[in-house]
Amino acid sequence: MKNEKTENSTECSTACNTEKVETTGCSTDCNTEKVETTECSSEKVAFVNVVEESEATGKVKEIYEDIRKTLGIDFVPNMYRAMANNPEYLETSWKKIQAVMTKPGQLDSKTKDIVALTVSIMSGCEYCIGVYSDTVKHAGLNDEALTELYSIIDVYSGLNRLNVAWGVKPDKKPWYGCAGN
Repeated sequence: MKNEKTENSTECSTACNTEKVETTGCSTDCNTEKVETTECSSEKVAFVNVVEESEATGKVKEIYEDIRKTLGIDFVPNMYRAMANNPEYLETSWKKIQAVMTKPGQLDSKTKDIVALTVSIMSGCEYCIGVYSDTVKHAGLNDEALTELYSIIDVYSGLNRLNVAWGVKPDKKPWYGCAGN
C-alpha cells in the first residue's frame, strides 16, 4: 500500500486527494505512516469528471449562471457540474427541476423539500440526503420534526415491503391512511 502513495508530496494529482506520507519507526521494528491529505481546487467530486465553472462555455455557462441566480448561491453544485458532460441533459434536467421545485403549485416549498428528502432517503442518495436535510432545517424543521419524518419513513418502508412480500391487493373500498383521517 505504501507504494501507491507519494512520499513527501504536496502537489495535487489529476485525481486529487494526493496524500503526503511520512514514515516513522516504532518499537516493534515496523513502520507506521502519518497521512495528511492536501487540498486542491479540482477535487474529485464524482465518478465522472465534472465541468468546472471556470471551464464552462456556451449553453453550460448560461445554465450555470441561471443555477447560481435561481438558487441564490455563489457556486454550482456538484450534481449539475457532473450533468454538464451532456449539456442537453443538464438543460433538460434544470428545466424539469425548476418546473417542479421552484414554480408555485398546490404544495408549498417546504412540503416539496420534505418529499425530496424522503425520496432521497428511500433511494439511499447520500448527496441528496445531505442537501435536503440542510434545506428542511433551513426551512424550519428541527431535530424533533426530522425524527418524526424519519419514523414515518421507517414505518412505511416496513409496511410497504411487508405488503409487497404478501402480495396484498388494493381494498375494494377507499380508506384514508393509517392515521384515520
